[in-house]
Amino acid sequence: MLNHQTIEGLYALKLPAMAAGLKEQSESADRQALSFDERLGLLVDRELAEREDRRLARYLKSAKLRTDAVVEDVDFRRRRGLDRPAVLSLAESGWVRSHHNVAIVGPTGVGKTFLACALANAAIRRGHTALYLRASRMLDELGIARADGRFARLTATWARVDVLLIDDFLLRPLTADQAADTLEVIEDRAGLRSTIVTSQLPVALWHEAMGEPTLADAALDRILSNLHRIELDGESMRRPSRGANRSEATPATEPAEDQR
Repeated sequence: MLNHQTIEGLYALKLPAMAAGLKEQSESADRQALSFDERLGLLVDRELAEREDRRLARYLKSAKLRTDAVVEDVDFRRRRGLDRPAVLSLAESGWVRSHHNVAIVGPTGVGKTFLACALANAAIRRGHTALYLRASRMLDELGIARADGRFARLTATWARVDVLLIDDFLLRPLTADQAADTLEVIEDRAGLRSTIVTSQLPVALWHEAMGEPTLADAALDRILSNLHRIELDGESMRRPSRGANRSEATPATEPAEDQR
C-alpha cells in the first residue's frame, strides 16, 4: 500500500520514470540485495536519463535538420579535404559555447549538408538548440514576414536559437532587400549565438554575391569573425567508391540536393 501511494505521488510530481522504476523494484526479487541509497540512486538516474532522452527528441524535432546525420557516420576515407581532428574537435561544440561560426564550402555533392547537420546534431546532444534553414526559403520567409508585419517577431525567434544552420548560402546573388534581410539575421546573432553556413560559392566570392557593398561588408564582417572554415573538394558523394562508407552516400531514392 505504501509503495502504491508513493508511486502515485511520483506521478503527481511528474516523475514518471522514477515511478515506473519504483514499481519495477517493488516487483523484483533482487531488491533486497540493494541498500536504500542504491535503490534511490537508480531511480534518480533513470529519471534523469529519460528526461534527457525527451529533451533530445524535442530539440531534434524543433531543429528540423535536413538529414539525421551524426559525426560518427562522416566518411573520412574519401579525399575531399576533411581534417578528421578538426571535425571531431568541432563535434565537441566548444565553438557553440564561444559563439563562433562555421562555414562549410565546396562543390555540390561533397557532403556539406550532411556534415553541417552532423555538427548541429552534436550541438543538440550537448544541450544546445538548433534550427535548419534553406537559404532560399529563409529569404522567402523574411520577405513575407516583412510584408505582413511579422519580421521582428520572426527574426527574434531565430535569434534565440543557439545554432542556426543556413544551407546553400548565396546559391544565387542577393537583391538589395535580401542582403538587408540577411544582415538582420546575422546582426542579431553576432557574438551572441552561433551560425553554420554551407555554400557552393568560395568565401572569397561571397562579398560580390551579396550585392550591395555596404551591406556585404557589415554581414560578412560578422559571419567571418571567429569563423571555423571547412573547404571540401573532390568527387560527388553520390558516386560511391568501392568500400566507401555508405552511411554518408546519398541513396538513389533521396533528392540529390540532400548532399549539397
